[in-house]
Amino acid sequence: MSLAFSPAELYNIAIAVERRGAAFYDTLARSCQTAEVQKAFLALAAVEHQHIQTFQKLLAAAPKTAGEGADSEEYAGYFKALVDSSVFNDDLATSELVTQVDSDAQALEVGIGAEKDSILFYEQLRDIIAGDASDDINRIISEEKAHLRTLVEIKNRIK
Repeated sequence: MSLAFSPAELYNIAIAVERRGAAFYDTLARSCQTAEVQKAFLALAAVEHQHIQTFQKLLAAAPKTAGEGADSEEYAGYFKALVDSSVFNDDLATSELVTQVDSDAQALEVGIGAEKDSILFYEQLRDIIAGDASDDINRIISEEKAHLRTLVEIKNRIK
C-alpha cells in the first residue's frame, strides 16, 4: 500500500495547517492580558494568512499526482505522522487547545511549540517538493523561524 502524497495534497495540508494556525493566533490575541503579546499574535495571524495565499498559488500550479520524492512509503508514513502530531492537526484539537490556555506565558509556550512544528513540517515539505516551489517554502521556513525567535523573546521579557 502506497502512502505517497501528490504536491496538490501536500499544499492542501499546508493550507489547512495555516488556516488553523491563523484561527488559533486570532483567538489567542482576543484573550491576551498584555498588549505586547496581543500584538504579536495578531501579527502572526496576519502572516499565516499570507502563507495561505502562497500555498494557494502553489496549489494552482501543482501536479495532482505523486511525483519524485513522494514515492517512498516509509517517508510518506513519516510525513503523515508529522502532520497528525502537529499542534494544528485538526480544528477540534486547535479549538480545545485555545480553551486550555489561561495565561500569556502559556499561550506563548503553545505558540513556540506550534512554530517549531511548522518549521519541521515545512522542512519536510521542502524535501518532498522540488523545483521553483522550494524558494517559496524556504521563505516561509525563514518566517516561521523569525516567529519562533519573536515568541521566545517576548516570553523571556514577560517572565
